[in-house]
Amino acid sequence: MTAEAFRILRAAGRTPVPWRNGGGTTREIVASPGATTDGFDWRVSLADVAADGPFSEFPGVDRTLTVVEGAGMDLMVGGEHHIVDEPYWPHDFPGDLETDGRLLAGPVVNLNVMYRRDRARAETAVVRGTLRLMAPEGGAVLAVVLEDGAVIDGTDSRLGCYDAVLVRGRAPVVLRTQGYAALVTLSALSVYEPGIQ
Repeated sequence: MTAEAFRILRAAGRTPVPWRNGGGTTREIVASPGATTDGFDWRVSLADVAADGPFSEFPGVDRTLTVVEGAGMDLMVGGEHHIVDEPYWPHDFPGDLETDGRLLAGPVVNLNVMYRRDRARAETAVVRGTLRLMAPEGGAVLAVVLEDGAVIDGTDSRLGCYDAVLVRGRAPVVLRTQGYAALVTLSALSVYEPGIQ
């Protein structure tokens, strides 16, 4: 297996960026086409949430929030309560609705996946064991290690908590985990069949 088949994104290299409302910080894992708040097709990040408060609105963007540390949150999305209190359970909601988050019992860390619904699709699952990572045509697959202890077959590459591996090619990459990992499959909208929006 060649190193070009995948890219390792180390947790240690991420810079925390404070939120405008002061309620937490965001550590971006990867974005496409680049790391701009308004210009992404899709974006995956970790958020450290330390206080109650509103979420930023993202017109035309769908979101998936997965609690990876802490007791969870009560999300008010467009006037409806969504209790997100089960660890490793992805929760989908529209990013363009007014959203407010209340901590259930102290700070949390969330894995956030955002994608523009007219450009891309993202599917998030939390799994463990042997993962065969192969990107969809024109897309990518990202595995974020949620617990220490993962290795990429055929390499000396070991991954710790919140390290990630990004696969863009069609050649499969095998990741073996001792604990859980979040698997995010990212597809360009153009690869979807007509009529599936």
